[in-house]
Amino acid sequence: MASLRPDIATARRLVVKIGSALLVGPDGLRGQWLRALCDDVAQWRQRGTDMVLVSSGSIALGRRVLGLPGGALTLEQAQAAAAVGQIRLARAYEEALAPHGVATAQILLTLEDTDDRRRYLNSRATMQALLSYGVVPIVNENDTIATDEIRYGDNDRLAAQIAVTAGADQLLLLSDVDGLYTANPKTDPDARHIPIVEHMTAEIEAMGGDPVSGLSKGGMKTKLMAARTAVSGGCAMAIAEGSVMRPLSAVAQGARVTWFLPDGDPQLARKRWIAAMKPRGEIAVDVGAAQALRDGKSLLPAGVTGVSGRFGRGEPVTVVGPASETLAHGLIRYTSDETRAIAGHRSAEIAEILGYEGRAALIHRDDMVV
Repeated sequence: MASLRPDIATARRLVVKIGSALLVGPDGLRGQWLRALCDDVAQWRQRGTDMVLVSSGSIALGRRVLGLPGGALTLEQAQAAAAVGQIRLARAYEEALAPHGVATAQILLTLEDTDDRRRYLNSRATMQALLSYGVVPIVNENDTIATDEIRYGDNDRLAAQIAVTAGADQLLLLSDVDGLYTANPKTDPDARHIPIVEHMTAEIEAMGGDPVSGLSKGGMKTKLMAARTAVSGGCAMAIAEGSVMRPLSAVAQGARVTWFLPDGDPQLARKRWIAAMKPRGEIAVDVGAAQALRDGKSLLPAGVTGVSGRFGRGEPVTVVGPASETLAHGLIRYTSDETRAIAGHRSAEIAEILGYEGRAALIHRDDMVV
């Protein structure tokens, strides 16, 4: 089993989820712990690992400032607390990472942002741009506007979706437990720790329990739901006890965790997802563009010779060559009307034609299966 355990020290792109109970204690923000965590984050960045943090804590911080009582909050109270707490949470991460020369950015999302293809592509593009600049995005659910119908409800599942969206190869859920057990270890002395989960089965999913923390919304059940999303997207996921100082280093040094092994590579999993979509239109390209696609490049508008069908931004289309042969399937970044308008033109002309600065590529290579 030990040989199957992924090595967090070699992660190419790592998403780390931080629970409220780790970040916020009875006296407020656990500043010393946060600074130690950020020491780890900076160390991983220096190794060349792209880092994304999905952090709970805004409501827990905001309710203290507003003097809201313990226990469940109404939707309005939670949204007010989030609005107050988010600014403090973002500032805390910024101040903890600034001494290392690491820039941060805040990204607030709702379930709608990842369910809607157009918003999904925009979120993905923003994330990729930030990571290319060496920035560490701090992601949280946008509790100030989310309603019960459009929310994840817990950051475990949000973190898994972010990992898939960002094409991460590893996801680490920092929690108040050190992994998955055959039963709740707090109530069953015979509960056994499970170090590796090779496949998500009904038996594994039945081991989920209820939340045990007064601050955290997610229990083991939500973590197992997150695991299914992550591994199906080609991302390995670990559940680790996060209250120790420098928890990433602890995991790298062999701390007890549960690893869920991925179903293949994250990029391959994404390609399979795109290939399975029903195309909404067809893009015809010239010989030069066809060769560029075979060489692994993005599709630019200059090589487009024809457009058929009606489609919106982020919807799937088929790309065909001069002999009507199928070359690729991909998610297009423009509507059908916009694509017709810029077809055959250089990317530098897009702003003049459409009246706004668009993206250079019609279909980015990361959103395409050739």
